Amino acid sequence: TEARARKRRFRFRNPLVSLDATVIPVSLSMFDWAAYRHRKGAVKLHLVLNHDGYLPQYAVLSDGKTADVTVAQQMEFAPGTIVVMDRGYEDHGWWRTLALNGVYFVSRLKDNTGYGIVGERAVPPGSNILRDEEITLVSEERHPQPMRLRRIEVWVPEKADTLVFVTNHPNLAASTIAAIYQDRWQIELFFKAIKQAVRIKTFIGTSVNAVHIQIWTALIAMLLVRYLHLRSRWNWSLSHLFALLRQQLFVYRDLWSWLDEPFRPPIDLDQPQLTLPL
Repeated sequence: TEARARKRRFRFRNPLVSLDATVIPVSLSMFDWAAYRHRKGAVKLHLVLNHDGYLPQYAVLSDGKTADVTVAQQMEFAPGTIVVMDRGYEDHGWWRTLALNGVYFVSRLKDNTGYGIVGERAVPPGSNILRDEEITLVSEERHPQPMRLRRIEVWVPEKADTLVFVTNHPNLAASTIAAIYQDRWQIELFFKAIKQAVRIKTFIGTSVNAVHIQIWTALIAMLLVRYLHLRSRWNWSLSHLFALLRQQLFVYRDLWSWLDEPFRPPIDLDQPQLTLPL
């Protein structure tokens, strides 16, 4: 509880999760079951990252050809959850299902998505929020009760560009919606870390089971180390924690004390190992 309080960023109490997928390239000549594109193979990791500690909550492995939204449609989220995802998950029928189940989403609209403006909300003067509009989608114009969504335009000075977000949450401030989407970057950092820190770019075996076992093992290791990172009061970077943990595997230490004082000398054993007379 103490660690969660230190890491918490938003004031709202809704569970916040990111949904995304990453492609892990493999050699098609060695992994003939993992066909992806012409002469290329891949395995895809679909992940739900819980922002309460940035820990993985749910994962699915598929071949590289499986569409991200196809896997997402099979997932279930608790009512009140806020799911943040990129525009690759734009499926209006699935969005409607989420809304009917009491699930909120934050995403981006594709450039060719048609919509109609049914209302406008006031935006804070002098802020980077340009518009906060209430819209309905053209794809739902024949529906007796079309979804009422919010389309939010935000000026991003760092990119000198305008980003457009869409959400079905009626109450959160437009600036909070923008901050939620910005926090989605954490799942990209997670994918980068799992590929580098636990090295799932190369595989020991070539069968489906061998590859899946190695990826699941990497996810378990990542989950454990992220939990240690969350518990520690030391200012670790994740890569530094991984590196030093590898060095301590054959050293007798109290793990919880070491996490907070990593440069303290190892504990001396009270009873040294006996030598056998041979």
